[in-house]
Amino acid sequence: MNSSIVYTVGDNLYLNITNRCSCACSFCIRQNTNTVGDSGNLWLDNEPTIDEILGEIRKTDINKYKEIVFCGYGEPFERWEDVILLCSEIKRLLPSAVLRINTNGHGNLIAKQDIIPLLLPYSPKMSISLNAPDASSYQKICSCKYGEEGYHAMLDFAEKCRDNGLDVTLSVVNILTQEQILECEKIARNGRFRFRVRGVE
Repeated sequence: MNSSIVYTVGDNLYLNITNRCSCACSFCIRQNTNTVGDSGNLWLDNEPTIDEILGEIRKTDINKYKEIVFCGYGEPFERWEDVILLCSEIKRLLPSAVLRINTNGHGNLIAKQDIIPLLLPYSPKMSISLNAPDASSYQKICSCKYGEEGYHAMLDFAEKCRDNGLDVTLSVVNILTQEQILECEKIARNGRFRFRVRGVE
């Protein structure tokens, strides 16, 4: 596809709408490569406009994708208002589209308000990066600009998504120790979340 805005991995279409992020994770793939799947360079010269993003989406046959995923070289909710608008426009183009947002869970911190009610009409799946069993470990791994507050805000965001009926998965990277992964899995299980261990590539 060779686009910096949309790219495919497997059966899913991914949207790269920003390079801004509230974390600087030690394992982040963007430290090692400029591309993912069939993308072009995912480092953006400028953040694409809504029209540019929708233009790229319209060039594809979105019917053939299992999911349309907000995930690129940044935290999608750095553009939270645009994420909501894009969800609306994508659902207008394809009402049956399955949307997923891969996020570090800082959406409410970034927006300084509860944005979850604004997402509910589009029923996006939420894949939230847990990445550590406690706030101190999280800060060491993720270098969050909000400090340890970011960990607690992430869990609160996940709980609010769950309580509002969204499909929530907590994920961790496979660089953690087996003990840490098991502790994270326990957090997910006790919180009634799905759980996934993901690779860093």
